Amino acid sequence: MSAAVYPVLQSAVLLCIDDNEDLLECERSFLESFGYSVLTAESGGKGLELASKHWVDVVILDYFMPEMNGQEVAIKMRRLRPEAAIIMLSGAADVPEQALKWVDAVIAKDRLASQLLPTITQLYGYGSTSQPSCDA
Repeated sequence: MSAAVYPVLQSAVLLCIDDNEDLLECERSFLESFGYSVLTAESGGKGLELASKHWVDVVILDYFMPEMNGQEVAIKMRRLRPEAAIIMLSGAADVPEQALKWVDAVIAKDRLASQLLPTITQLYGYGSTSQPSCDA
C-alpha cells in the first residue's frame, strides 16, 4: 500500500498507549511506514507523562489496561492535551457509554488493521478509499 493513499499531517505525532507490547510494536512500525512519528507507552501513566513532555496530535489507547483504564486516561488526556484526537481501542464490544464521551472514535481490536488509518485520516478531514493491512 502506498503512503500516498493516506495523506498525513506533516510531522504529526501519534501516541499509542497499550499494555500489550507486541501490539504497540505493530502499531509503531505500521504507522511509521506511513510517515507518522510514533511514541509508545505501556501504561496510562507513562502515556500521560509522554504527553506532558511532547506535542501529541492523536492518542490511540486501549480501554482495558491495569492501573488506569482507557476512560481514566482519556479524561486526563483531555485536560492535558485538549487539542489531541483520541481513538480508543477495545478487545471487547462493550466499552461503557461513559467512556465514549471522552474519545473521538472507538475501534475494535479485531478491526484495527482495516480501520486505524482511515480513522486517523478521517479525524483530520481526509477521506480514505483503500484498506491498509497489518498483522496486529
